[in-house]
Amino acid sequence: MDQPDTRLHFRTAWQALGRLREDPDNTDEVFVIIKALSGKSGERQFRKFRKTEAGQRILAEKRNLLETLQNREYLASLPEGSLGHEYFLFTAREKISADGLVDASESVDRFEADEDRTRFFNRLRDCHDLQHVTTGWGRDLLGEASILSYGIAQGWNHGIALIVAMAGWTGGPEMRAMIRRAWRRGKQTKNLDYADWERLLPLPLSEVRNEFGLGEPPVYEPFWSEGAPAAA
Repeated sequence: MDQPDTRLHFRTAWQALGRLREDPDNTDEVFVIIKALSGKSGERQFRKFRKTEAGQRILAEKRNLLETLQNREYLASLPEGSLGHEYFLFTAREKISADGLVDASESVDRFEADEDRTRFFNRLRDCHDLQHVTTGWGRDLLGEASILSYGIAQGWNHGIALIVAMAGWTGGPEMRAMIRRAWRRGKQTKNLDYADWERLLPLPLSEVRNEFGLGEPPVYEPFWSEGAPAAA
């Protein structure tokens, strides 16, 4: 089994950042940047996850979150107002699926981790849109920057921090204000990266938000890139 490369590849990240700046909707470049600058952050996150009660259950039961999120019949059958049903409506409205992030991530070469680490890292990828629904931030540029800022407040990653910094630098005062608010929100709430999503899906979304201390979802005017489908 290959060992993870914990070196920081600044040139690779900087080149990918330039491409992402030209096309903010190119999710492939996000994964390039994260991989180039992850260093030891992924291992630190995994070790914390493995110590949680939810993490121990998830690993022992060999859960596959992607398979659950691909089961649209199950999601549609969940009670109205539940996290899972709201996720189902969100993906239908946005015309996306759980497979989209898988396709983007597979464009980047990944080292072979052991089964538990692979399960955790895939889970982080697959829960991204669940986090959108749970926090209330959309998939527009302001929403994406906010959820990334929220994420690094809960678990630092140099690559994600670089993307957030670029968003703040180029996005103007409103973007920077939302990034700051998202950071504070991340510091004040429980870590969504370690959530037992399978348990939470049938629960009312309001109850899930209360469990993590999220409160009411933010109210803001979405801002889309020129090339985004919603901007058409």
